[in-house]
Amino acid sequence: MSREAPQFHVRLATSEADLRAAQRLRYEVFVAELGGTGPMVDHEARLERDHFDNYFEHLILMDAARPEGAQVVGVYRLLDEAGARAAGQFYSEDEYDLSPLRDSGRRLLELGRSCLHRDYRGGAGMHLMWSALADQVTERGIEIMFGVASFHGIDVQALAQPLSLLHHRHLAPPDLRVRARPPGAADMALVPEDQLDRKAAMMQVPSLIKAYLRLGGCVGQGAYVDHAFNTTDICLVLDAARMNGARRDMYLRGGGGV
Repeated sequence: MSREAPQFHVRLATSEADLRAAQRLRYEVFVAELGGTGPMVDHEARLERDHFDNYFEHLILMDAARPEGAQVVGVYRLLDEAGARAAGQFYSEDEYDLSPLRDSGRRLLELGRSCLHRDYRGGAGMHLMWSALADQVTERGIEIMFGVASFHGIDVQALAQPLSLLHHRHLAPPDLRVRARPPGAADMALVPEDQLDRKAAMMQVPSLIKAYLRLGGCVGQGAYVDHAFNTTDICLVLDAARMNGARRDMYLRGGGGV
């Protein structure tokens, strides 16, 4: 990481160069670090990409103190309903039946591919991205945010405690309860609630998922095992009307972190 103090700013990607920089960061995180892959991953150019990139907007965190071409250090993909219509579906619909959300008549925003450069995790950068995301939600009148979030690895039994904790304590209410699709669908209720080691289970839950839960987020029915990306995915759903008010202000205006 640069020895200079970061010079952060957040904006939507506006050029092909912005998109390529976002895809390079995604490669470093999702492929080089976590071992994922996919049919459109370009290992030679070190780009993690898919056909949805043409429809998603990319919210990028930049550090102007870094060298030109390496300034994108954080990414969030955003897909609203207009983008989903153009793409033919939401990204998550490959893994989850989103009928409860689609049938709600409320304004939806899908979030995905959230990542930070390893040198910027746990600092102010993610706070700034959340604040910028909050501005997008407000400006667009978004009522429900959702998207898949991942545990590393595809051994569901190794994740039995955290998956069961999410199922027993944070399952979405029926009107928001999306369901994992076969053939990748996996049961999350692997451990009876009275046998959970809640502290140990929560320690296995990735920070991003914890942050959404603190905001009042909930999870869909079932996990989805993504062999290509070497992840076990859950679908997070966040209803703006049900968000914890104090934590909403804290997280979406920069006081929290993931």
